[in-house]
Amino acid sequence: MGKANNLKNRVSSYFKNKDLGEKTRLLVSQIHSIETIGVTSEIEAFLLEEKLIKKYKPKYNLKLQDDKSFPRIKITMKDKYPKVLIVRKQEKDGSLYFGPYTNPTMLKIVLKTIRKIFPYQSTTNHLNRICFYNHLGLCPCPLVTNDKEYKKSIKYIVSFLNGKTKEIIKKLEKERDSYSKKEDFENAKHLQTKIDSIKNITTVKRKPFEYEQNPNLKFDIINDELNSLKKILQDNNVLVKNLNRIECFDISNTSGIDATGSMVVFTNGEKDSFAYKRFRIKKFYNSKPNDFAMMQEVLERRFKRKEWMMPSLIIIDGGKGQVSSVKQIMIALNIEVPLIGLAKREEIIITDNMNEIRLPNDSKALHLIMRIRDEAHRFAITYHKKLRSKFIPHLSNR
Repeated sequence: MGKANNLKNRVSSYFKNKDLGEKTRLLVSQIHSIETIGVTSEIEAFLLEEKLIKKYKPKYNLKLQDDKSFPRIKITMKDKYPKVLIVRKQEKDGSLYFGPYTNPTMLKIVLKTIRKIFPYQSTTNHLNRICFYNHLGLCPCPLVTNDKEYKKSIKYIVSFLNGKTKEIIKKLEKERDSYSKKEDFENAKHLQTKIDSIKNITTVKRKPFEYEQNPNLKFDIINDELNSLKKILQDNNVLVKNLNRIECFDISNTSGIDATGSMVVFTNGEKDSFAYKRFRIKKFYNSKPNDFAMMQEVLERRFKRKEWMMPSLIIIDGGKGQVSSVKQIMIALNIEVPLIGLAKREEIIITDNMNEIRLPNDSKALHLIMRIRDEAHRFAITYHKKLRSKFIPHLSNR
């Protein structure tokens, strides 16, 4: 019993490799059939694997059968500066404990991610000096930290581990707006970065047993999202016939420098990475930032590639300004494809008629659009960072 991103390579390795260990050779000799269950994320794969191992207790999966030494998260709430630690034993010492967790590697990844958003001290007796992690922005050392701000971060970490991410985002947004009103844009931007980070790493998760009960759950979820989005768009006069191919576009630049554009493609609701395209902005390269004009350039170049399959829906990362700019180009090129935008801060859908569609946070359609938008953003930033690096040669243009 196990998991893999590439099932074909994982399974075939057991039959192609002649240097298998004694245990693995015995395992392969006893294989009767192979069953697979698709999930939507690496975290869900970890959760499902450990649940099935605990349920069926396969004799070759020994690691997760004994939970006596599973790691936990310990937060020393009684300390002046509470520490966030990984421990193996829970004690009655007034600390908060979370877990146990059956996968130490995933636990470390989760804590590493949280620490980038809410820095914390991770050693019981911190030295009376600035540590290395402070220089990385990961540790508020006692010598320099603000007591109030540090304890606020700890509260956010506790809420995060309790799954109260929506509550955290609301509080951070309130703080951000307060800074903005005071025209303290540096702190407002800092908080917005935290908000974006939390949104990026928190997605709707399914319970492991659901995948076991329905091996096609992944595809059912995707179909539900597609049908939900199609209905909502049609109800709001966006004339979509199907959502077989969705293209999403984003722009990334730093004050106009090394500006790039991305096009990601979702076929039948799933990432189609072989169809992704990236654009190095030419007309406005290394000039004052103009997201509207840059987006127009990307779409114009995209639609001049007649050999590329036409989309059934276009999503723009942006609000009314970006949607209006793209609509102008599409009219000029006589392109008739349904068009919508997703405004970042409020997550409001903008139609090509400038109508606003506000969906609840638990909307399946909104989850799909956000997932596609976030992928376009990631792809654009990745290319932009490569262009800005002095050590990586510029990549060829589309």
